[in-house]
Amino acid sequence: MSTGAIIGIIIAVIVVAAVVVVASAQLRRARMRRQFGPEYDRLAKQIGPRKADAELTARQRRVEALGIHPLPAERQARYARDWAVIQEQFVDAPARAVTAADTLIWDVMRDRGYPADDRNASIEALSVYHARSLEGYRTTHDLGTQSASTEQLREALIRCRALFEDLTGVRASQTQPRRAGAAQIDGRDRIAENSDLAAQNGDLAAQNRNLAAQNRDLAAENTDRTADTPR
Repeated sequence: MSTGAIIGIIIAVIVVAAVVVVASAQLRRARMRRQFGPEYDRLAKQIGPRKADAELTARQRRVEALGIHPLPAERQARYARDWAVIQEQFVDAPARAVTAADTLIWDVMRDRGYPADDRNASIEALSVYHARSLEGYRTTHDLGTQSASTEQLREALIRCRALFEDLTGVRASQTQPRRAGAAQIDGRDRIAENSDLAAQNGDLAAQNRNLAAQNRDLAAENTDRTADTPR
């Protein structure tokens, strides 16, 4: 075999190996992105994709060693009732309800075996199993409840509910109280919308009455003019 052929084979092997390495890295990152979602993108932006891959792989090993376990059915039911109470509380005390929701989430985490006394370790664990709902919860936790508007608090409670549902395994369709509570959260907005519509309808009715009165006046004027016209 000629030297040129040998060199060609070596180059081909190197190219194939490089393609395999690149493809493997892309597949691994695609898997990481599917599992960690926004958490992967956040880390990749901070420290680069390669370091993000290594960090999240190590994080997953640490979290798997924690022994996090699902809730039994009776605990799920109890926490679902607690959440229904919080949603009902939102109507009269939004800030207090969001604070209570945050406390309940950490109670659930502690019950499932999360290291709830170590906030950083708990957030790491959440990023492994609940990355997407964690992303919304991050913004909620940074919210100053006492200075936030009712709309901001409503959105915060919705984000807390997403993480709560992930942690407990209880979905809104499984608990009637939760649906009722959710309706109460939106109730004030709906009442306000209905009031606005009623006011608009009242304005339209008043306008129609004014137009009718103007038409009657015009008709009366036309009648008078007809009567005064020489025949």
